[in-house]
Amino acid sequence: MKAITYSSYGSPDVLRCEELPKPTVGDDDVLIAVRAASVNPADWHFMRGTPGIARMAFGLRKPRDPRLGVDVAGRVEAVGTGVTRFKPGDEVFGVCRGAFAEYACASEAALVAKPDNASFEEAASVPVAATTALQALRKSRVQRGQRVLINGAAGGVGTFAVQIAKSFGADVTGVCSTRNVEMVRSIGADRVVDYTREDFTKGGQRYDVILDCIGNHSLLACRRVMSGGGTYVMVGGPDGRWIGPFARLIKMLLLSPFVSQKLVVAIARQSPEDLSTMRQLVEARTVRPVIDRRYGLSEVPHAIRYLEEGHARGKVVIAVG
Repeated sequence: MKAITYSSYGSPDVLRCEELPKPTVGDDDVLIAVRAASVNPADWHFMRGTPGIARMAFGLRKPRDPRLGVDVAGRVEAVGTGVTRFKPGDEVFGVCRGAFAEYACASEAALVAKPDNASFEEAASVPVAATTALQALRKSRVQRGQRVLINGAAGGVGTFAVQIAKSFGADVTGVCSTRNVEMVRSIGADRVVDYTREDFTKGGQRYDVILDCIGNHSLLACRRVMSGGGTYVMVGGPDGRWIGPFARLIKMLLLSPFVSQKLVVAIARQSPEDLSTMRQLVEARTVRPVIDRRYGLSEVPHAIRYLEEGHARGKVVIAVG
């Protein structure tokens, strides 16, 4: 099978499209004939080995695992002896290791049935970004009628967060660039702030929840436009060579005991329940994935390079097969 691999850290130039054996199916595993995958910031962090502190987990000098890609959608090719929920031919989506390949192996618990009304590309755009948005909004305990601001509303997590917050009954403000204003409005935002013309931290509006996918404003500036008992949720933060968003996390931990507002970090965790919730929301058309660009398997380096530029609207998808 063809698969994207890398043997050293660096730019997208380190990626290779190579022939590898099909993955071996364990007792609780599902072998997927991949039809689509999607690119996440985690993929280029793995590729570059940044921030440096994270190399303790995925390899100090070189990557322990040469495969890339987490979001996956496709048809079940084979199942392990302990698998009870799926059979060959079923259409599924979820998370795995090595999704940028013609075949990938995933735990049964990491997959759910693909929505009938979604394409493989749409389904592949959901797992990491949508569950991150869902878990972040749940962590902030969004209630009907609350004012929620999403900084980075046009990105992968942001486009899902706008729609999920609306499904919770929130009054949603999205922050994005000029070219994305109409798109963010079209997916349900009640108000849209064009950051090239207005700084939301200097406005008169107060928010019950700020979901920050960018981290381009200080905590002090964000707190100025939050209600007294509001919640700031960090989903993404400034990139850095060594500790990246951990610097902001440390500031939040130090500040939290002394302020009335809640300062929390949303770290996505694998959850079949949350993946099933997103399947239901997509199937009900309450949430629709926003796809910016599509690339072929051999074009993964171009896809990651484009995502790194920071201007993708919604998701960047890899079409396989």
